[in-house]
Amino acid sequence: MTTTSSVVLVTGGNKGIGRETCRRLAELGHTVLLGARDPERGRAAAEELGVTWLPLDVTDQASVDAAAERVRREHGRLDVLVNNAGVNSAVMPVEELTASELAALLDVNLLGVLRVTNAFVPLLHDSAHPRVVNVSSTVGSFARTLEMDLFDWRITPPAYAVSKSALTMLTLKFARALPGVLVNAADPGYTRTDLNGGDGAQSVTEGTDAVVQLATLPDDGPTGTFADRRGVVPW
Repeated sequence: MTTTSSVVLVTGGNKGIGRETCRRLAELGHTVLLGARDPERGRAAAEELGVTWLPLDVTDQASVDAAAERVRREHGRLDVLVNNAGVNSAVMPVEELTASELAALLDVNLLGVLRVTNAFVPLLHDSAHPRVVNVSSTVGSFARTLEMDLFDWRITPPAYAVSKSALTMLTLKFARALPGVLVNAADPGYTRTDLNGGDGAQSVTEGTDAVVQLATLPDDGPTGTFADRRGVVPW
């Protein structure tokens, strides 16, 4: 990727994977916009990291549009979009999952990515090195679900897995629809964050390895892939 400073937006950037992604990319010299819907947490995280807080609620189209307009006005382009904002789901058997509960989760984990990406496509097209990274999960992989027998709902909440499976497909669709933009999905792995109550197997820095790598791909890098810190994740 170009050695000049890139303008980077990380959604859900006030904690966990998002916060560490902001920290690492800022450390590499990029101009980082920390997207967060909570003013107090967003401002505090941005100040601690020395980056810019961008008010952004991925479930609110007006908020998304306002964020895109601000980036257009202040920067004129967006080089890297990291769609990290996401929520976990209640731990329950799939046969007890209601349509409204799944819809609420998809509104953040899937439709939030759709809203934000579509709003920022024009600004990505104004970049010489556009990248999109969607933060997905191994639990959304059909192959890994079968190979690793990820059917225990107490370990892998069904709604969360469904949302991440849908997100990887959306990643493929965007990769094909946006020639010239490198669009990829990252699997952080089982990382210690608030999302799992701090019960992960690896550090938040290890969990952001794949995200940072995909965000800083060279111009001849891949698009339409799904990868973790060790390499390709099977669909």
